[in-house]
Amino acid sequence: PVMAASALAVTVPVYPPARALEVAQDRVAEKKFLNGIGVPTADFCPVDNDDELTAALKKFDGSGILKTRRMGYDGKGQRVFRNMETGGFAGTCETMGNVPLILESFVDFEREISVIAARGMDGSLAAYDPAENVHRDGILHSSTLPAGIESETAAAAQAAAAKILAALDYVGVIGIEFFVLADGSLLANEIAPRVHNSGHWTEAACIVSQFEQHIRAVAGLPLGNPGRHFDCVMENLIGDDVLRVPALLAEPDLMLHLYGKAEARPGRKMGHFTRMSRHR
Repeated sequence: PVMAASALAVTVPVYPPARALEVAQDRVAEKKFLNGIGVPTADFCPVDNDDELTAALKKFDGSGILKTRRMGYDGKGQRVFRNMETGGFAGTCETMGNVPLILESFVDFEREISVIAARGMDGSLAAYDPAENVHRDGILHSSTLPAGIESETAAAAQAAAAKILAALDYVGVIGIEFFVLADGSLLANEIAPRVHNSGHWTEAACIVSQFEQHIRAVAGLPLGNPGRHFDCVMENLIGDDVLRVPALLAEPDLMLHLYGKAEARPGRKMGHFTRMSRHR
């Protein structure tokens, strides 16, 4: 809870700051923050009842993704509308739990990328190469390095990350997801004030992983070099994918990380592996 983090910050340092948690916990607050510092996002409308949902869908030509403003991850707490006639949505908000919602417009994007970046107590910055992400059923399936984007797009994503970190007076590691449009421009999707699943590849392909980088930042130590020395693909092991472990262990140039969860369930992340390829 933000209140707890804010109360602690009165007497002890809290990194990342409570402000970052406050922004990231509410999708409307998050988008207003991003737009306010000049980082564009998809169009959106806050939704608190069925009438507001009808009006929002009319604005977006009957299409959009309805999400809970708080909580919800890996595709949970969402409902998709496509080319629907407006009106007649009585009971939708009730089925979503009668909680504050947000309707986001669809984005005609070419690919999804994410940037893992860190900011130290002294304002120093370190940003990893953008990863190209593929989601299945709302859950991250894989992150590929290098991403299939132009260098200008990669630089723009890292610059946006730096702008976000500075605006939050952030200390620690952050994950930022972007949509890449046909012209190479970017729309920010969401921020995660923590180490991020799409940065797990750094433990295998970088001298300093996102995990070590985070500890360096919050402990006031110098940030490490975020350079990547392998091309790689990180893939999540979800549910029964964990049964692939014996075969994966037989592969060369593969790093496996299991989470120690006793039970495999559909949609549950059981671990991940990173497959390295060309030496840089």
